[in-house]
Amino acid sequence: MFAMQLKAHHTPLEWVELPDPEPGPDEIRIRIGACGVCRTDLHVVDGELPHATLPIIPGHEIVGRIDRLGSNVTGLSVGERVGVPWLGHTCGHCYYCTHGMENLCDHPLFTGFTRNGGYATMTVADARYAFPMGDKGEDKDLAPLLCAGLIGWRCLNKAGDGKKIGLYGFGAAAHIITQVLRWQGRDVYAFTSPGDTQKQDFARSLGAVWAGGSDELPPEPLDAVILFAPVGALLPAGLKAIRKGGKVVCGGIHMSEIPAFSYDTLWEEREIVSVANLTRQDGLEFLKIAPEVGIRVTNTPYALKDANQALDDLRHGRFDGAAVLLP
Repeated sequence: MFAMQLKAHHTPLEWVELPDPEPGPDEIRIRIGACGVCRTDLHVVDGELPHATLPIIPGHEIVGRIDRLGSNVTGLSVGERVGVPWLGHTCGHCYYCTHGMENLCDHPLFTGFTRNGGYATMTVADARYAFPMGDKGEDKDLAPLLCAGLIGWRCLNKAGDGKKIGLYGFGAAAHIITQVLRWQGRDVYAFTSPGDTQKQDFARSLGAVWAGGSDELPPEPLDAVILFAPVGALLPAGLKAIRKGGKVVCGGIHMSEIPAFSYDTLWEEREIVSVANLTRQDGLEFLKIAPEVGIRVTNTPYALKDANQALDDLRHGRFDGAAVLLP
């Protein structure tokens, strides 16, 4: 198999040839059709997430077909298309696993972080954490649903059922969840980097009722906002954008330092919550409704060998929607 591998933080990924992996008990081997490029991958490469297993093959928005089953695997078959998300394994016996919060497991494994991911032609995954994807749609259009879509969905559930929802950072997750919000009959207010009229126009094209810079206030107080951009200064900005009793949902796995702000910014029962990882139930719920919504993923394809370019383009916001690697 071939892969783009991270050998040390703050260094480019390296093209390597490795032995084909063999699936162990409860595992499947997948020939990868597409893998999305996520901002979390940047955090891994930049060493902003502690305890990565190096060397590591990044990537956790994987779509491909099973070509070998390990022992004990049931419910899946060779040739079936599956998706592999960020949460790659949980212990099953800690407090969180036994109380319906496996996303907070004390002993998890994460795809592309502590177990090899999808920047490759092949990977091995825990069969219990792979989602059947059916045969409709192209791999490249489905891959971003495995993280951008799933985390967006969990953030939306945390945000509640308010009518007016703000989204800070209009990248892969926001452009997917905007379509879900419009399908639900809710209004989207999109916040981009100040002056980024291209992203603002993109948001409006997907149905946002308002789009502006993150340094602006919306035309009316919002019920909730979701922060997809990993910028700590957006948290107090989001608090100022919501109504009394509103909620700010932090959707990233990493965020820059949050500046001090006065208590009156939080007062009047405004709430701040974070989202960590996802559960398999999140995946089942979202992947069930995605075809009903008719989500159209805007993506930019890259060859697997061009993974470093894709990451750099993501870092600098050079494309709309998502980037996808095609092995």
